[in-house]
Amino acid sequence: MKVGFISLGCSKNLVDSEKMMGMLTANGHTLVSHPSQADAIVINTCGFITSAKEEAISTIFEMAEYKKQNLKKLIVVGCLAQRYKEELEKEIPEIDAVVRISDYGKLHEVLAEQLQDEGKVCFAAAKRQLTSKPWTAYLKIAEGCSNHCTYCAIPLIRGDNVSFPMEELVEEAKELAAKGVKEIVLNAQDTTKYGVDLYGRRCLLDLLEKIHEIEGFRWIRILYMYPDEIDDALVEGMARLPKVIPYFDIPMQHANNEMLQRMNRRGTKEDVVALVKKIRSVFRQPVLRTTFIVGFPGETRETIEEMKQFMKDIRWDHMGAFTYSPEEDTPGFTMKPVVMEELKNKYLEEIMELQEKIAYENQQRKTGMTIEVLVEDKEGLTGRYRGRSIWDAPDGVDGMVIFTSDRDIEMGSFVQVKVTKVLPHDVFGEEVC
Repeated sequence: MKVGFISLGCSKNLVDSEKMMGMLTANGHTLVSHPSQADAIVINTCGFITSAKEEAISTIFEMAEYKKQNLKKLIVVGCLAQRYKEELEKEIPEIDAVVRISDYGKLHEVLAEQLQDEGKVCFAAAKRQLTSKPWTAYLKIAEGCSNHCTYCAIPLIRGDNVSFPMEELVEEAKELAAKGVKEIVLNAQDTTKYGVDLYGRRCLLDLLEKIHEIEGFRWIRILYMYPDEIDDALVEGMARLPKVIPYFDIPMQHANNEMLQRMNRRGTKEDVVALVKKIRSVFRQPVLRTTFIVGFPGETRETIEEMKQFMKDIRWDHMGAFTYSPEEDTPGFTMKPVVMEELKNKYLEEIMELQEKIAYENQQRKTGMTIEVLVEDKEGLTGRYRGRSIWDAPDGVDGMVIFTSDRDIEMGSFVQVKVTKVLPHDVFGEEVC
């Protein structure tokens, strides 16, 4: 059967999608790129915040239209399916099957029934079918989250943190390296808590050491490092592993200690200041990224100004931010005082404007530098190449390096680029041979 697959949401969801695609192909199905070609469509949904849920519902309705043509089966999986299975089945009759995350172990049986095959290869045993650029791949090291932040529905959807056995992760990493992956990106809802549930202690450094031994990887990048779990041993250990790039993705969510407590975030602003000082004492040019939520109940002009001062003090290289989205069944849903949407958007605009200024000033230090770049694309009109440095995570969340070269460069290669111009997020330059 010809199957179309749509993956929404985060990179962790993408890993699940790649495993499902591997299961489908192993069971004899053919993946197609356009829904008009599909006999069946599987949508892996996100249900993290309101905008993600709206995107998922919109996608379901859009794909349901193909039932007027050749589409026979429409299957919905993922976070939205986990949280709203009954509602989806009731409200959208075009859906043929809704599969919760907790039922992924039975996914092959559900798909076999819907797609009329024997379903010999199950989800747990499936080999991933990589969909990203072949030189970069994510390695999901845990499922769920045990932090229970008051704004977040992830523990309700995916449960508490469950670390995957180290030997399984190392084997998967070896398989990725054998496929030509040069940049492996470790992700989880909280990567720094890896191993606590399995081994009784934080084991992220142990895992990094084992992955570092695998031939083929040039860069090892870590995402979603909770600040209270990053200790001196981890920072100093990363410095001993040359393949582990000093990219610290530290989701702060706020800078006011009272707001952090209301969000059930552990640690304080002062703790993060000390952490950043430690990181900068160990690494000459670390990359610092964070995320903020604005407009959480209790937000005031004063708390926003404290956040802005914190941004000026730390000078994050990259920052993502979004307005608070009340999620039902979370403690934050009923918290007061509620911040008006207009005010949320105003606060967001202010901090993003400030970050643009900080990011541009930070970028200035790269002018004249020669940096290593992973080449990912070539512009058809200009002939310029596009790629990423250690400062830039995949999927365009940070920025790009745009450069010229006098030779043909193979995609997925590493080259040296001298920076000649910078913008707040992108840098421009020329290859140095």
